[in-house]
Amino acid sequence: MKKLFFMLLSTVLIASCGQSYEESKAQTARERAMLERQDSLALKIGVLPTIDCLPMFIVKERGWIDTARADVRIKDMESHLAADDALRRGRIEGMATDIVRAERLRRQGVATEYFAVTPLAWQLITNKKARLKSLNQLTDKMIAVSRFSATSMLADYAVDRAKLKPENVFRVQINNPQIRLSMLMNNEIDAVLLPEPQTTAARLAGHKVLMDSETHDMKMGVIVFSQKTTDNAARRKQIDEFLKAYNQACDSINKYGIESYADVIKKYMDVDDNTVRALPKITFQHAGLPRTADIERAKKWLADN
Repeated sequence: MKKLFFMLLSTVLIASCGQSYEESKAQTARERAMLERQDSLALKIGVLPTIDCLPMFIVKERGWIDTARADVRIKDMESHLAADDALRRGRIEGMATDIVRAERLRRQGVATEYFAVTPLAWQLITNKKARLKSLNQLTDKMIAVSRFSATSMLADYAVDRAKLKPENVFRVQINNPQIRLSMLMNNEIDAVLLPEPQTTAARLAGHKVLMDSETHDMKMGVIVFSQKTTDNAARRKQIDEFLKAYNQACDSINKYGIESYADVIKKYMDVDDNTVRALPKITFQHAGLPRTADIERAKKWLADN
């Protein structure tokens, strides 16, 4: 009798455990569906670990957007190429990028709208072991760039300026700016085009700057949203809330300085205190449209390539 009792008790326990497992699976599925729905309704903006994206990282870290008004999510991207793909597939609604990439997306049928100009700039930096002192020494050297981007355009500009034969300067496609920096630090490449703070990290390591896009009046950094997003009234409200917080972050950086956000820079851009202290003064401007001259420059380069 006692044996029968324990057998029945075991059967009940096993059955109840099985039921709990099935219920747990169903609950997990419901939670996953709810999270996916929330994510689909959120305004997602792709960013890179570069200084031009600092206002967006600040907005994220400081919680400057009331989620009751708008659910805005900042999504980390490893490269502008990855952000392009995410925007094309509808996984994000907007991104920080450069005008060349934005105009190329338009040529491919992905309509975008400009909302802000960022202080994205690049320096052409050569490996200290290459001992290059001028652009005309780039013959037979490898430059790491991202194809169909402002970095490719700047590499062409450097070659043209030095009056070199384009086929004698080798462009190597390395889309991730962190990997470009790593290759430079490990002496795996002759030259790279880098943004901040990677540029400052390279300079502190003794690598040499041959060209700076800022000295050539190029303002190519932008924030764009897909036209599909901007045509939606609910999405436009989300964008408006984001831009209010973005402008607030720009004002704060300009008032207190980049170094006051050292914690954010180190967290998202993988640099140390020395790099943060050595960063140049950078001014961030409120949301607004890019210059026509910069758009036309990008369009012309794309047409020629």
